[in-house]
Amino acid sequence: MTATPATPATPSPTPAPTPAPTLPSASAIPPLPPTATRVLVLNSGSSSVKYQLLDMADGERLAVGLVERIGEETSRLVHTPLRPAHGEGTGMKRETVGPIADHEAALKAVAAELAADGLGLDSPDLAVIGHRVVHGGLRFTEPTVIDEDVCAEIERLVPVAPLHNPANLLGIRTTMAMRPDLPQVAVFDTAFHTTMPEAAARYAIDTEIADAHRIRRYGFHGTSHAYVSRETARLLGRDPADVNVIVLHLGNGASASAVAGGRCVDTSMGLTPLEGLVMGTRSGDIDPAVTFHLMRNADMSAEDVDALLNKRSGLVGLCGDNDMREIRRRIDAGDARAALAFDVYIHRLRKYIGAYYAVLGRVDAVAFTAGVGENAAPVREAALAGLTSLGLAVDPERNAQRSAGARIVSPDGARVAVAVVPTDEELEIARQSYALVRRERVA
Repeated sequence: MTATPATPATPSPTPAPTPAPTLPSASAIPPLPPTATRVLVLNSGSSSVKYQLLDMADGERLAVGLVERIGEETSRLVHTPLRPAHGEGTGMKRETVGPIADHEAALKAVAAELAADGLGLDSPDLAVIGHRVVHGGLRFTEPTVIDEDVCAEIERLVPVAPLHNPANLLGIRTTMAMRPDLPQVAVFDTAFHTTMPEAAARYAIDTEIADAHRIRRYGFHGTSHAYVSRETARLLGRDPADVNVIVLHLGNGASASAVAGGRCVDTSMGLTPLEGLVMGTRSGDIDPAVTFHLMRNADMSAEDVDALLNKRSGLVGLCGDNDMREIRRRIDAGDARAALAFDVYIHRLRKYIGAYYAVLGRVDAVAFTAGVGENAAPVREAALAGLTSLGLAVDPERNAQRSAGARIVSPDGARVAVAVVPTDEELEIARQSYALVRRERVA
């Protein structure tokens, strides 16, 4: 008998502590000239800014860069022009070291670097600035044109994303001041996961307390899961609406998602990015009572436990390393701690693959992405070992081959395709931002 995919339940409404803001519409933006095809993508962290300038006419990158250690004497800006307007210095990295006081100074320095390549923020070819925002709660289910009401809502969500939303907001406010005439769009990590049914999104705790404090499973890495699930369908030559995919985003942070016909129906991260898979420094799933036990018996504060589970757990807690390459080297040298860390990592990963197979009912592909997922062949092989009864296997030769492109690594004729699909969150943010201001659909 052929299994059919599970049909997500229709989410029931969740009481909101404050009325939803009236979100701005792209229709309020004046029509863009046909030549305005560039998108600046910004990812503002607490002490860093990553950026890329892309031309959506062909999807090519014009420049990439990073500002780090903002607020320190040893701030560093690394800028690489990939297609400068004047045709000089292509691919030649420029590095500047010296104090950069704050995000405003950082973004002004970025603007100066781009201007030096003929790609300045004042260019009429710049259509929109797209911002990565980690937490959008339940309000933001799509990319959103930014105004002051949107900024206020992002700020209201700071208690559930204290490390990320304030930094994202700094970048937004700075560029809004620099280019108040230019459309700015927020693309939310959580948005892709807002299609989860309530059965997957709810924790089994008192609903009044949960609603009052916005406690539910939001999920993260959403731009990556959206991009990879769609690219996997494209790799198979099929419409994303007809494909069920398990996406495994395996980097230092790691998450899994079950995607049915282009819609997320479950994901491993929850209220915060701590839940789910074993990660580089995060524990992933753990009995909540461990927290109480440590507070009562190890004289640890809530802050101590938070630091333990987020910064000194996962692979680094098990063996002292969070680099999978080093862990594999240690395993080959006979290191028992490294071997145990790898086994714990794989065991959790296999559990989620099996669980999401059950959630979906039918799986067309399993897609590995991000640093570990794209590059660690032993992880892919071990995660799927012994799952041939589910149609899951890798071809040893294909799996061992390294490539920068998307590829199938399962044997010919496999019931379920196993794919390696490099993620591209910046391109996804650019696509979503550009489509919104052009009032088009992301292809």
